[in-house]
Amino acid sequence: DLSIIQLETAVGAAIRHFKGAHGVNVPRKRFLPVKTCSDLMLVKSNLYSLSHGQLVMDPSRFGPAPLIKLGGDFKKVAQFQKRIPAIPNIVELDHLTVTGDVNFNRGIVLKGTVIIVANENS
Repeated sequence: DLSIIQLETAVGAAIRHFKGAHGVNVPRKRFLPVKTCSDLMLVKSNLYSLSHGQLVMDPSRFGPAPLIKLGGDFKKVAQFQKRIPAIPNIVELDHLTVTGDVNFNRGIVLKGTVIIVANENS
């Protein structure tokens, strides 16, 4: 039985406290870090697929991954999943900023720069 614990680089020094532990260096092309729901949206999107254990960006994408900034209403995973039940198509997205009480429906395609601001009581 083999237990695996993923450690962030900053916490990697703690490995000496686990008897018999070994570190594994995983190249960036094999994973994308997910620290926020903005990161989660990117990883769950149609922008990436998994091929032979590697994350591969959609070949029709021109340029780097889009910048996604989801506001405080998307901070918790449960909020994110409730507000975005199906991840929009983002292959042609450059930048997305969403703030406020916003919900996405299915079948959405986002292109270019998209900024959505929902003010309170609107």
